[in-house]
Amino acid sequence: MQSSLPRFKKLVIVTDAWHPQVNGVVRTLGNTKAALESMGMEVVFITPDQFRSTPCPSYPEIRLALTTSKTVGQRIKDLAPDALHIATEGPLGWAARKAALRNGWNFTTAFHTRFPEYVNARTGIPVSWLYALFRKFHAPSSAVLAPTQAIIDDLVRWRFKNV
Repeated sequence: MQSSLPRFKKLVIVTDAWHPQVNGVVRTLGNTKAALESMGMEVVFITPDQFRSTPCPSYPEIRLALTTSKTVGQRIKDLAPDALHIATEGPLGWAARKAALRNGWNFTTAFHTRFPEYVNARTGIPVSWLYALFRKFHAPSSAVLAPTQAIIDDLVRWRFKNV
């Protein structure tokens, strides 16, 4: 069966979740890289370990990159990808989103977990506020990728587009 998808040679994935973290996002991205490379695609990551970083408050295993959209945008330009995917809504994700919008680059995003509910449980910030913020983050992407039908249904219910 012939795929109708465009044939990209190089994909840049921007993610705030990366090694040494052990979680579903990191595992999914590693599996995605392996699968795409087995099909001949080059996959390059932009991750927090490439920048100065600080521990995430209340979750020190997660490192938050301290950088700017200009720096992230230049790194993306230097890598010259055929496609850009922003995997997380953290500091690197927001920086890559801003750079992509500023430069007119198409990109996809991913909604891996019910992060608004998690943040709500840890901070008390209303889930509706968090989904509104995440909806804004994902709105300009060409497609919002989600891991399960249940999460797709949730995102549609929260009025996300292009899921």
